[in-house]
Amino acid sequence: MNTNPQKSKPDRIGMIDLIGQDPKTGEVVLVMNQPDEWAGSDEQLLALQERFNAYVSFLLDGEMAEAHPELADKPARIELRCAHIPDTRALELLALIHDQLAFQQVKLEVVVRNDEIRMSTDESMTKPE
Repeated sequence: MNTNPQKSKPDRIGMIDLIGQDPKTGEVVLVMNQPDEWAGSDEQLLALQERFNAYVSFLLDGEMAEAHPELADKPARIELRCAHIPDTRALELLALIHDQLAFQQVKLEVVVRNDEIRMSTDESMTKPE
């Protein structure tokens, strides 16, 4: 994927982590990184929702076309890259966001990286929530 890294601030709301174009699909890809573990807190979910709002606004309100005219009028995908598997509350929110984005012809893809399968106390293999 051709990429154009964007610097992010500590709060990260309103900042696009990465903008690129998938050469296989032609889609514009906006990458949102989630390096922290999912706590299921209201604050974390609100921040996630606010970040998605900023990404969608960037796509649909003309900011992307102005900043990157070569990417205007291309199909779009928001890719949430997580270091850990989202918890139940985050998955529920992501399902709602997915459905809303579909109305705008924007795809959502969640990619989990670097999450290891951990041993539970009974020594059976389990995936963390």
